[in-house]
Amino acid sequence: MCGIFAVCHDPSRPCAKYDLEKAKEHSLRQFHRGPDCRGSYVHPESGDILVHERLAIMDLSCVQPLMGSSEHHQVVHNGEIYNHVALRKNELADKQLRTTCDSEVIIFLYEKLRDGSFCNLLDGVFAFALICDGEFMAARDPLGVKQMYYGVDKECRYFFSNEMKSIEDITGETKLAPFPPGHYYQPDKGFVRYYQPLWFDHRLCTKEADLTLIRQTLIDGVIKRLMSDAPIAILLSGGLDSSLVSSIAAREMRRLRLPIHSFAVGVDAKSPDAIAARKVANFIGTDHHEVHFTLEEGIAIIDKLVWHLETYDVTSIRASTPMYILSEYIRKMGIKVVLSGEGADEIFGGYLYFHNAPSEEEFQKETIERVLHLYTADCLRADKSCMAHSVEVRVPFLDKKFLDVAIMTNAHAKQPKAFMGRNVEKYLIRKAFDVEEDPYLPREILWRQKEQFSDGVGYSWIDGLMSHCASQITDEEMALAPSTFPINTPHSKEALFMRKIFHKHFPSDEAARTVRKWIPKWQANQDPSGRASLVHVNSISNGTDKPAPISIPFGRTQQA
Repeated sequence: MCGIFAVCHDPSRPCAKYDLEKAKEHSLRQFHRGPDCRGSYVHPESGDILVHERLAIMDLSCVQPLMGSSEHHQVVHNGEIYNHVALRKNELADKQLRTTCDSEVIIFLYEKLRDGSFCNLLDGVFAFALICDGEFMAARDPLGVKQMYYGVDKECRYFFSNEMKSIEDITGETKLAPFPPGHYYQPDKGFVRYYQPLWFDHRLCTKEADLTLIRQTLIDGVIKRLMSDAPIAILLSGGLDSSLVSSIAAREMRRLRLPIHSFAVGVDAKSPDAIAARKVANFIGTDHHEVHFTLEEGIAIIDKLVWHLETYDVTSIRASTPMYILSEYIRKMGIKVVLSGEGADEIFGGYLYFHNAPSEEEFQKETIERVLHLYTADCLRADKSCMAHSVEVRVPFLDKKFLDVAIMTNAHAKQPKAFMGRNVEKYLIRKAFDVEEDPYLPREILWRQKEQFSDGVGYSWIDGLMSHCASQITDEEMALAPSTFPINTPHSKEALFMRKIFHKHFPSDEAARTVRKWIPKWQANQDPSGRASLVHVNSISNGTDKPAPISIPFGRTQQA
């Protein structure tokens, strides 16, 4: 995990060469992504620039940019290439690579193939830029697990960086946008989609459920993500997804004789996730750490958090606050890498609103839509809230092979099913790991009802945050919101509070357009909290859960 910054001069449009020192200055704004070392390269003829801020995880001694077979073949990379050893042994067997860093295979593959579609050979996550004999290329991983933005300035120079803050004041008046996942960019071709799985067409997702294959591909996805030369640990919220990842990882880490640390966060020891996480940690045998935070501590970091997240989406900010606090604690322990459970809710329709899907076809379409926009929501949250403290997050549920198996499974198999008197979301993945011999989790955890992460850390966090925001925004400000912020107009006082902070840090309209708001479907209450769903409310009225449903203190139901 690192920070990259790159500049490409379009050869068809002559312009002044961008200054390397300025590039390094802008790249330094994402120093938190790579505090271990930094490097840069400028091509002597094209003037194209690569800058890198490194968080050393694989081959701790090397520095990026990494060179290919020539000094003018260079790459900067953020992410991990999990099959780099296999690529070295096969596709690159005739090449003399100099390091054991996974990033190095990227420049050598480009040298050999000279085609951006080589990205399909990479099993991993990435945001990279390379220069090879004057040719420039940038690319982002299939789903956008790694954050990446691009911009175009008034002289038609292209800028690329992991975080918007490095380029917003350069390109905010002209063009600024997220780099599209599953694409590569070259000046002569523009943006080209290389990743096109069959499941892009929901009508093809009709395969019968194979519980054994689902279980094994997730296990494989977790194990490959334990690749690290730096200390690694597990995020264990107590929900189903992180608990499954933790259980699988703990088994393999024990086999490898690695220390097994797990981490949970909540407002106190009685929060729903904290209680469940302790049960899981005890069951799988981790050295468990629990971090608590107060409402005041959460509110105090909101301004800094919005700067790191580069979003005003209410859901992302609510959930990122505890993750940001937890990652700071993790980094102080010297741990650089953590595994987490993002992606499962999107793949399997795990959010409570999926209970209300009007048909199997709409259910399947919505899961795919959520997966394709993870880069604007959970992937953004996980990456930026943890990289704020130089901690890399890895997400096994978004493994390409696992996605192919899980998403291609028919919708009927994935829809909520009856279990012990109630309909249970994510039934398919629960069933796949419901094994009697050598179980992965206690059954009460395996079949626990979904909690949004921001709910699970403790219901008082969201309720208190909403009340605080309501006290900071006047009715007059709320009435003027459509004229103040015509792009993605805030519809609640909480949303307006966050939007004002975002605008302070990122004032351009282009920056505002980069944000996509997370809003549930098929339910009257549009608040993103899981407690806004009637499924959660009904579970309470039936005596299966204790907390009260969320209240909207602004006079009527508000859209976040």
